[in-house]
Amino acid sequence: MKSSSKKKLSLLGSVSLGTGVMIGAGIFVLMGQVAELVGDLFPFAFLAGAIVTGFSAYSYVKFSNTYPSAGGIAMFTRKAYGPGTMAGTFALLMYVSMVIAQSLVARTFGTYTLRLFDVASSSFLVPVLGILLLAVAYIINISGNKVIEKTANITAVIKIVGISMLALAGLAFADLSVVDSWFEPGENLKTAGAFNFVAALALSILAYKGFTTITNQGSDIIDPHRNLGRSIIISVLICTVIYTLLALSVASSLSVEEIILAKNYALAAAAKPVFGDWGLIITVFLAIIATVSGLIASVYSASRMLTMLSEMKQLPKLYRGFKNPGLVFTVLLATVLTALFDLTRIASIGAIFYLVMDIAIHWGLFRYLIKETKANPIIPLIAIVLDVVILVTFILLKFNTDPLVVYVALFGFLLILGMQRAFMTTHTDADGKMHMEMDKAMNMTAESHKDMESHKD
Repeated sequence: MKSSSKKKLSLLGSVSLGTGVMIGAGIFVLMGQVAELVGDLFPFAFLAGAIVTGFSAYSYVKFSNTYPSAGGIAMFTRKAYGPGTMAGTFALLMYVSMVIAQSLVARTFGTYTLRLFDVASSSFLVPVLGILLLAVAYIINISGNKVIEKTANITAVIKIVGISMLALAGLAFADLSVVDSWFEPGENLKTAGAFNFVAALALSILAYKGFTTITNQGSDIIDPHRNLGRSIIISVLICTVIYTLLALSVASSLSVEEIILAKNYALAAAAKPVFGDWGLIITVFLAIIATVSGLIASVYSASRMLTMLSEMKQLPKLYRGFKNPGLVFTVLLATVLTALFDLTRIASIGAIFYLVMDIAIHWGLFRYLIKETKANPIIPLIAIVLDVVILVTFILLKFNTDPLVVYVALFGFLLILGMQRAFMTTHTDADGKMHMEMDKAMNMTAESHKDMESHKD
């Protein structure tokens, strides 16, 4: 038992992986995209996003503490909706949104790295560098949990300390009169209205959504019934503080016009007026560390989720010609997305998929599993209302400004739903019963976790 425990993730390792995904790309790229939508008040969009994420995280904490597994959200949807098309569709939406996030991270790495050489973010080298990073993430992930945890711990400390110092230094030396103007009536404050502010929350939430990858650590973390929930809460709190400080720092260093102009590398642009050329170098270094660790952590979680879906018979059996076929498929899919889509569209599609899945998680908890998880029914209901309002507003905005995003998201959802339905028919008998033999095995695994915890107590 001791030897197996040594191979498992600690609470610190879990938080490192969680914050690794959350700070991996979102704050480096989404800052400019959010500012483009809301104007001067973009720091408040990240703070509002944290509040919405807090309501959302409640459901995942309750699910994780009750049903810890490597499947994470795949297990949650199955417990809520039962084995079948709906459970598989919602779980796959989460999986795809995770892979989309990986391509966002990969492109962010390419964009910031090229800033050192003053190469435009539209260069073909951006996806090339992103694909190289995906290859590195694959190599580290096949090396085992301990290598992943050590890498995550080291990079998490570097980027959290580095980004926090960058934000505090920026606030200390920048012109804070911009921030003061937020609280003074007048025409100096440039905003885009309440509609755009609500729509922008879809993107600010995307900067926090990495906490959901922690749910996939159920079979790999010490004391999962306690540490999964703790890890989610700690990760969200850490990122809330960092994002708020960083957004304030950027707002006090650059005008909204300057942020929008450099929206794919806004943090690097914000550091230069305060620190000169060294600011650019330091920010790019932190961005590289953040994207590397974020991609490693995201690939780790997504590949385990895909493997679990296959074992649950929600997907066909994965090809066994490779070591860890779930990891291979995940990296290949992220590579294709990295090559095809730009940062803005990647973020928008990912936000739509995530919000749809998030609503399904909250409804599943409220409708079917309140008693089992001992959850307060009011909180998931609030989370559903917030998600629906934000999702509808964001879709309306994108339909008017970039309808391709809406069409691609709709096509992707229908494709996942159709494929799930078609696959379910392959193991449904004449009486309409689905043969999902893994269900018993998974229940036994969950019960064994509970037994182990009760013996400890």
